[in-house]
Amino acid sequence: MTTAPDSRDNFCYRHPERQSYILCQRCGRTVCPECSVQAAVGVHCVECAARDRREAPKVNRGRPAFLRNLTGSEAPVVTYAIIALCLVVFALQSLPVIGGTVTSALQFAPLYVMPIPGVPFEPWRMITAAFVHGGIFHVLLNMYTLFIFGSALERGLGRWRYIALYLISGFGGSVAVLLLDAPNQAVVGASGAIFGLMGAFFVINRHLGGSSVQLLILVAINLAYGFIVPGISWQAHVGGLIAGALVALVYVRTRRVRQKRLQIVLVGAVATGLVAITTAGAVLIPAAL
Repeated sequence: MTTAPDSRDNFCYRHPERQSYILCQRCGRTVCPECSVQAAVGVHCVECAARDRREAPKVNRGRPAFLRNLTGSEAPVVTYAIIALCLVVFALQSLPVIGGTVTSALQFAPLYVMPIPGVPFEPWRMITAAFVHGGIFHVLLNMYTLFIFGSALERGLGRWRYIALYLISGFGGSVAVLLLDAPNQAVVGASGAIFGLMGAFFVINRHLGGSSVQLLILVAINLAYGFIVPGISWQAHVGGLIAGALVALVYVRTRRVRQKRLQIVLVGAVATGLVAITTAGAVLIPAAL
């Protein structure tokens, strides 16, 4: 029976008096239990462990995970912003003193774009009306539908294309109200823009080869509801649906990178066409009355 030689390699490099057979997996030095740090594989000495912490990639811990998901590059922040804006406007509409004034200042009626003496020319109402609502159920139903379709379209199209789609759809709904409704009929609500999102979703889904039967049924039911139930602007629904489908058709036909400029031109042409129709309608309709 022999005694093992007293090799200094078997003693902790920080505590020479402590014998140990634990080796750092990074540098190979002997460490005692007090100087060892548990690693993913084996143990490290305190110096290697400190070096690993310094070199590790920084993790953003400034916001909770759910906030990072809500505001990350893939989050539908434009949809969130539109919903928030509509809810803020509705809250202002609900105030007892200024609520009626807020609604009156933002709602749209065709006479606001017609050359009628004594009536101010306020064409921006064709857009602002999409952020005003007529009641709690109206705003909640619209915001829920906007969240469903808007989130998917914003992620698929990108934020700027989505903004253009939403605004042109809302504008298209107001153009249809101008052409098909009474000049003094005031309208509010995001329904025209939302129907535009539905129309765009249908066009894009068909282009990708997906089934659109359920969406067609949903659109048909909502359109029929607007025709049957009084107080609902079916004109805005039809106009928004057509405008949104046209914009989406441009998107799917010019989806290649080299067609980006053509896409911008064609989307601008859709918007310009709506402006031209508005101008013609605003001039011709009063003359025909």
